[in-house]
Amino acid sequence: MARGGRRNRLPLSAATLALMKITILTVGKLGRMVEAQLALDYASRATASGRALALGPVDILEVEARKPGKAAEAEVLRPHLEGAYVVACDEHGKAWKSRAFADHLARLRDDGNRRVVFLIGGADGLDPSILAAANETMAFGVQTWPHALARAMLAEQIYRAATILSGSPYHRD
Repeated sequence: MARGGRRNRLPLSAATLALMKITILTVGKLGRMVEAQLALDYASRATASGRALALGPVDILEVEARKPGKAAEAEVLRPHLEGAYVVACDEHGKAWKSRAFADHLARLRDDGNRRVVFLIGGADGLDPSILAAANETMAFGVQTWPHALARAMLAEQIYRAATILSGSPYHRD
């Protein structure tokens, strides 16, 4: 029991919903780059923080096309999208504030989505067919970011969303 006789409880939705698995699906492999390690660290933190909120696990999946070009990349991405709510990272997408992004993830979970896949394309972005198949697109502001940093930034924002939803002091307005 918490101080004052109150019990610490999970939000009702977290206690009653199945976990919503989150995958960051990327074109290209980063290997041991420092940005890859940073992204994995934030994904691990998001998994730990989100578990009690029915968010996660958060995984990072890297795929590579055998041929160059967006069409070839689309072919290796497509099988991973079936049955998922798909968010494509694209410069023309919606830019979310952190609290709104957290609320959006909670809404996706509460609406019964069992899998959410965030897509990060290769150097030339995502194929138009993949963008058209996505449920929504999101951007990291108006600047263009390196692929490796976009991956780490997305993982951090998912972690931040979990901390916002749990009431952790990590996020400051």
